[in-house]
Amino acid sequence: MTDYSGRQKLYKLRQEIAPLNEAAKAQAQARLDAIAKPLDGLGRLEQMLVQIAGIQGTADIRTSPRAVLVMCADNGIVREGVTQTSAEVTAAVAANIAAGRSTVNRMAEVADARVYAMDIGICSDMDCDGLRNAKIRYGTADFAHEPAMTEQEALRAVQTGIDWVGECREQGFCLLGTGEMGIGNTTTATAVACALLGLSPEKMTGRGAGLDDDGLARKKAVIAGAIERYGLYRGDGLTVLAAVGGLDIAGLAGIMIGGALYRIPIVLDGIITAAAALAADRLVPGVRRFLIPSHMSREPVMAETVKALELHPVLYADMALGEGTGAVTLFPMLDMALSVYRQNDSFDAMDIPPYRRYGGR
Repeated sequence: MTDYSGRQKLYKLRQEIAPLNEAAKAQAQARLDAIAKPLDGLGRLEQMLVQIAGIQGTADIRTSPRAVLVMCADNGIVREGVTQTSAEVTAAVAANIAAGRSTVNRMAEVADARVYAMDIGICSDMDCDGLRNAKIRYGTADFAHEPAMTEQEALRAVQTGIDWVGECREQGFCLLGTGEMGIGNTTTATAVACALLGLSPEKMTGRGAGLDDDGLARKKAVIAGAIERYGLYRGDGLTVLAAVGGLDIAGLAGIMIGGALYRIPIVLDGIITAAAALAADRLVPGVRRFLIPSHMSREPVMAETVKALELHPVLYADMALGEGTGAVTLFPMLDMALSVYRQNDSFDAMDIPPYRRYGGR
């Protein structure tokens, strides 16, 4: 069923998102160019700082306090044998994240970031401290046989993500990373990206957490069959999310829309968050300007997804863990670039002629 009221709300959101502050960007760029170093010497890290200035509306850039928001949900498509592990792993890892014992927690301690986890659609009832309960349903349906969820459920998940960012804004966070936990979500993410970009699942589907050849063949067939069955190459962002997406992906899309609404830079992780970013930008065009990529996932569809979003990850470390670990890895790099931005001497202070910019950047 098409939710026309929900779609109207999305259309209104498009009008509420203001462009980046060009004056703040210009001031940040001028500051970087005045520092005693080669122009653009820190490469894309400098571009990220300028982007953050435009998002925050000031050249007084801040990267802390910051947090990683982890969306946790199960996916019915695991019944098709597209994963190496069972759905129960989602609940176990989500509980570990909530307890501060998972990989992203260890890395976040070093990166001076908080980690928050949300149950937006785990199959079981979760009774553990630290895991926020926003369950929309007990996992999605098996999209090999029926749409993963209704449009209303997808919209609720998107709104949940938006509202979470609003709360983070009230709590003073100025930078947010994104993460996820959901067995089967490389299948949903690949399906969403292939549908929205018109790509072949045969070429773009990866092994996820370690499928053998038979499992990979099943995964490709399941994705291709669903895209054909639901006519998703002709579908819009909401239709695709509801048909083959996951509650975690829909919630993450909401976080990205929330970043644009509340002027908070959102740092992406791997392919799951990149697929959510693509969906978010289709739902509310312009969201991509508020997104900062971290690493290039080894999933084949990742390169095409960030290319479509005109984003350029800076980390090529062959990471594939999820949970927001790539986003957390970028945080200290932004801190280092910001330290140069704030503290390095200028050419004027050193009485040295500055570099001059000739053509291009």
